[in-house]
Amino acid sequence: QVQLVESGGGLVQAGGSLRLSCAASGSMFDYNVLGWYRQAPGKQRELVADITSGGIRNYADSMKGRVTISRDNAKNTVYLQMSSLKPDDTAVYYCHYTDYDLDYWGQGTQVTVSS
Repeated sequence: QVQLVESGGGLVQAGGSLRLSCAASGSMFDYNVLGWYRQAPGKQRELVADITSGGIRNYADSMKGRVTISRDNAKNTVYLQMSSLKPDDTAVYYCHYTDYDLDYWGQGTQVTVSS
């Protein structure tokens, strides 16, 4: 089992920034991928970015150029730095873990961007 606990969501004005954090714990394989997904009301959950335990990053087009994903392997924590936020970025942001055998989701953190 892997537990994921997100933090850092909240209300921000358009153009603002937020940093999300996700602390992972439990039985993690040495090779794994931690990522961030988001789900807006009435829409499907979509990838924002992910990063392997080796540091390889992958960004989806939706927020590319406005987000940076990073991780601290010593702390088993992944971060998502978001900037130039838009009202369309309003969503619940979920942390995700996979080792390509199992995958786990966090409970989600709400990000609301006001215009």
